Amino acid sequence: MTWSEMQPLLSQACSETLTMVLWSTLIAVAAGLPLGLLLVVTDRGGLVQNVVANKVVGQVVNIGRSMPFIILMVALMSFTRWVTGTTIGTTAAIVPLAIGGIPFFARLVETAVREVDHGLVEAVQSMGGNTWTIVRKVLIPEALPSLIASTTTTLIALIGYSAMAGTVGGGGLGDLAVRYGYQRFETELMWITVAILAVVISLIQFAGDFAARSLHSRGGRSGPAPKLRLLKAKEPAAADVSKVA
Repeated sequence: MTWSEMQPLLSQACSETLTMVLWSTLIAVAAGLPLGLLLVVTDRGGLVQNVVANKVVGQVVNIGRSMPFIILMVALMSFTRWVTGTTIGTTAAIVPLAIGGIPFFARLVETAVREVDHGLVEAVQSMGGNTWTIVRKVLIPEALPSLIASTTTTLIALIGYSAMAGTVGGGGLGDLAVRYGYQRFETELMWITVAILAVVISLIQFAGDFAARSLHSRGGRSGPAPKLRLLKAKEPAAADVSKVA
């Protein structure tokens, strides 16, 4: 197969893979972030401790993470057909990719948020901050570098999942590698596909690491900025109370 014949196939496959991965990552992050925060705040000693809810949510996340993706795709075929009207193609592959990515990202969020300095949380609580204020002004900003790294890890994992999705009609680079590289013995095309995936993953990892380091150097994790802002916001009120006393 000549390069002129490969080029349209590779362009279409890359477009399909990017579509699958980007949409599924957006859904996984949007659903996994609150789920991971819920695992933290409902745990023992958490902001809204609820052991029963924490165990139930944790078990659901564990089941989702423990299921191999290829089995998850088969198990979700009826749901995928109900959502998209089909079980074949790029749009259909987004459904199991997103559902598989949600528990994966949720656990990464839980790990990132647990690393936030508890002293900041106690400081905000002592000043009357409610749960939403703590989550919005302390937990998420302080964990942001790790959350960026977690998003990068999820994005790369979903690229691998998308290759598996291609083997069962999902399209993308995985489908191209199987149909041409394996079934038609187009070894050159298969290795080009592998090289493209390696380059894409390396670029994503580099961008994610750069963003995380940049945020970390600006005080995104365990820096004094959030605490100082909160303290300054409360100083006038504290002064008024002392005058009254």
